[in-house]
Amino acid sequence: MKLSRYPLWPAHRAADPSLTDEGLRSRVIAAYGADAVQDDRELTQIVEFAARLCDVPVALVTLVEEHRQRFVARKGLAKEETPRSTSLCSHAMSGRGPMVVPDASADERFAEMELVAGENGIRFYAGHPLVSSEGVPLGALCVIDREARPEGLNALQREGLEVLSRAVMRRLTSERDAAYAENKIEVSELRTRQLAENLPVYAWAANTEGVVEYANPALYDFVGADDLSEFDFDRLVHPDDAEELSAARKASRDDKQRWEAKARLKRKDGVYRWMILRAWPFVMGDEEPETWFGAAVDIDDLQTVSDSRDLLARELSHRIKNIFAVINGLISLQGRKHPGAEELVKELSGTIRTLGKAHDFVRPFAGRTESSLNGLITELLTPYGRIGGDRIAISGCGCPIGEKAATPLALIFHELATNSAKYGALSHSNGQLRVEIIDRGADVAVTWRETGLNPQDSAEDAEARGDEAGEGFGSRLLRTAVEGQLTGKFTRRITEDSLEVELLLPCEKLEA
Repeated sequence: MKLSRYPLWPAHRAADPSLTDEGLRSRVIAAYGADAVQDDRELTQIVEFAARLCDVPVALVTLVEEHRQRFVARKGLAKEETPRSTSLCSHAMSGRGPMVVPDASADERFAEMELVAGENGIRFYAGHPLVSSEGVPLGALCVIDREARPEGLNALQREGLEVLSRAVMRRLTSERDAAYAENKIEVSELRTRQLAENLPVYAWAANTEGVVEYANPALYDFVGADDLSEFDFDRLVHPDDAEELSAARKASRDDKQRWEAKARLKRKDGVYRWMILRAWPFVMGDEEPETWFGAAVDIDDLQTVSDSRDLLARELSHRIKNIFAVINGLISLQGRKHPGAEELVKELSGTIRTLGKAHDFVRPFAGRTESSLNGLITELLTPYGRIGGDRIAISGCGCPIGEKAATPLALIFHELATNSAKYGALSHSNGQLRVEIIDRGADVAVTWRETGLNPQDSAEDAEARGDEAGEGFGSRLLRTAVEGQLTGKFTRRITEDSLEVELLLPCEKLEA
């Protein structure tokens, strides 16, 4: 049975007869902590007042255990306990209200008891049940006299005994609740400590000055220390990481917010290990934090793998760049054998260089800090003029792009740019190119708009670019890249003095 906390057992209601098992009663009585309330001042005041109220020499608060009755508060009696076999309270504790015995020597239930028999034995007894919140009978608040009292208790005394018994139960229950709360705190602290001691991280707690007040066994072992006074993070941190870590800790203390940093800590053998360090304040309400909790996760092995992968990726990138250069050289050499293929060689070389730029663009270790559609288009159009001037303008969202999308995007905008330089706006001094990028949620719309075209060249333009009736190679390349590789949509509109190409590209493909 789970012990209740509130409320008290209802007045004028007998203890639950199903809850009289001695094992259960022993557990419930133990929860009240009899040792903690033995001769308690408040309970002593209650029994003294009960004795005066009922005009008797003896008053007791008894807890009836399996083999004894214990007097946790007493007036007029030196003993702290007697055997249960001599207990009148064991009878009183199961009743509905006070059990009143005018003359115990004349009552067949009690006449033969050791405490009743004889000239100085108990004669008058009145006891009110003490019942736990669950309905378990515990004992009684009783008053005793050596002289018989045929009239028993008057109405005021009966009522007073009931009120005082409720006060006794409130005092006992408060003690039980306090013990319960303390036990919960101890269990919670134990669970937290065991959690900290068994987590595969280095955990600590420090005061506001940064002095470590607790460290889990893993941290003791890492540092090789036996005493908290040996923990000094300033000594453990690698000199190259100290300034950044110190700044993070200071800003965190000033703002009373958590901090996180990546740094190397020195192990007991002198080897530095990469760690992710975190610390956060323990805050209650509006109070200033007095304790900071921290944890460190060893990521040195992952860092080594990551560094190795970066090194491999750089080497592969370098070799790919070399391959582009070799291919470009081969095209140039072979082109010299065919004097009529200069234009084709030039186009192929330009395409290879564009693929090289796309390759660089999506490699953060190549020195770039962002990979966006806006940035890629800017990169490809820069050779044709100043971006943002009268001739070329790019506007709209950045829209991040991934490695898989970079190559087809580079081919698309390289084809558009070279065609514009040959036949379109970039081939005329008064031509203008506007590129607008619009984020539509799941898709990105790119509008490539050329104006100021030479009407005299429209026939040549249409043949090179392809018209609505039949597409040229360039338009087929665009459509294949947009619709085939990026699963987008490609539309083109040509007039005598303008060209507009609209691309609708799914974001998930761009970011792949």
